[in-house]
Amino acid sequence: MRRVLSIIVLLAAGYAPAWAEQEAEYLAVFMQGKKVGHAIHVRAVEGDEVTTSEEVSITISRLGIPITVRMTETSVETTTGRPLRFESVQFLGAMKMTVSGTVRDDGVVEVTNSSMGMQQKSTMDWPEGAVMAEGLRRMTLEKGLTPGAEYRMRIFNAGIMQAIDVVVSIGAKQEVDLLGRVVKLTEVTSTLVMPGAGRVSSTSYVDDDMRALKSNMLIAGIDVEMISCARQFALGDNDVLELIGAMFIDSPAPLRDPRSASAITYWLGPTDAEEFTIPTMDNQQAERLDDGTIKLVVRPVPSPAGGTFPYEGDDRALLEAVAPTRFLQSDRKEIIELARKAVGDARDAAEAARRIETFVADYIDDKNLSVGYASAAEVAASRQGDCTEFAVLTAALCRAVGIPAQVVVGVAYVDDFAGHQGFGGHAWAQAYIAGRWVGLDAAFKSGGRGGYGPSHIALAAGNGDPAEFFNIAGALGRFKIERLEVEQRR
Repeated sequence: MRRVLSIIVLLAAGYAPAWAEQEAEYLAVFMQGKKVGHAIHVRAVEGDEVTTSEEVSITISRLGIPITVRMTETSVETTTGRPLRFESVQFLGAMKMTVSGTVRDDGVVEVTNSSMGMQQKSTMDWPEGAVMAEGLRRMTLEKGLTPGAEYRMRIFNAGIMQAIDVVVSIGAKQEVDLLGRVVKLTEVTSTLVMPGAGRVSSTSYVDDDMRALKSNMLIAGIDVEMISCARQFALGDNDVLELIGAMFIDSPAPLRDPRSASAITYWLGPTDAEEFTIPTMDNQQAERLDDGTIKLVVRPVPSPAGGTFPYEGDDRALLEAVAPTRFLQSDRKEIIELARKAVGDARDAAEAARRIETFVADYIDDKNLSVGYASAAEVAASRQGDCTEFAVLTAALCRAVGIPAQVVVGVAYVDDFAGHQGFGGHAWAQAYIAGRWVGLDAAFKSGGRGGYGPSHIALAAGNGDPAEFFNIAGALGRFKIERLEVEQRR
């Protein structure tokens, strides 16, 4: 849910209104037709600086447990649109994370990550050609709303700390219903493109001042709508949306003891005209057929014997997979201590990774859905969460002892989860051992489902940051499993 919200905020920022100073715009947020929250956009001009803030707050239910996720993004730019500073504050259930940055004259960004009273400082280069809210406002006003026009831009989003390429297409004016108020607005389609992650599109309806008064998008198979309205309605009571069912994909047949299978072949068919992407990785091979169907063979890499750690090579991708990040704080004292406790006297990477998986399966003793999305350090302190918390802690402990590891998101089969049978949204980890990526699923192991297996379909892998999981929003809900074949172990 936390990753989904990041993308909702990014799309909501697609057309910054040409507001006057201090004017605020309120929008109601609907998911699956139910009001679940609000958005507030504010723009203020003081001297040569423009401050734009955008807040989105959403409350959803998972198995009857309400979770409120809130993000506030603030950008400070010159009146000409040059970026100066930014801040993203994310409330993920009970967790809070802040990222702030200052853009120096030489293009270097000084970044501060804050969580649980701890700060982490780093630097990065400002993405070439990227703009924030005011720069975007000026570009859109300059390009106008000529029907049939199409242009590209790069938008920097502090929530995911990345610039996203956006293709903008201008449509015709049409009458649009704004909760009973019908007005003539121009249709604008914004398509976000990320390499290897497909596309996510939103359709906005804007007035002549570029104010987006209504937006529609499909995020991870969920219909999301934002509509301009009175403050009282936007901030008023929300409906209850149970999200678990929306994150499931039907299985064409029940899987009898998938742990006994050596491989499963899936034929994935599109549910709409939008293209979806399934990655090829060590544990799965994807092939797009002529009719648009994807043939996916999931054959888990057997847990190898041996493998040395800590990693001492120079492969850039593996060095990245062993480094600490803002969600996988493998350099924190408490994480290092837990990792050493988990590994014990293990001398090879395979045994160390297995011990970490078992340790995390037992360590998180409060298995619940009340946590929006927590970092490894937060999980180490709280010992609670669901699959994402198992995954980030597993990956962080592996990295703490020098084993390259990533967080993987996708779907996995369950025969009964709160009355649902099929492939539900899931997260796990993978560790690089003896030259191959090996799947680790402490959440399934803890729940008696045996750990990682061929009933797991990966959609993305990375450091646990939102930008790296864009593919789950672009693919989930856009394919169905038309058939599958199980290959049993011999």
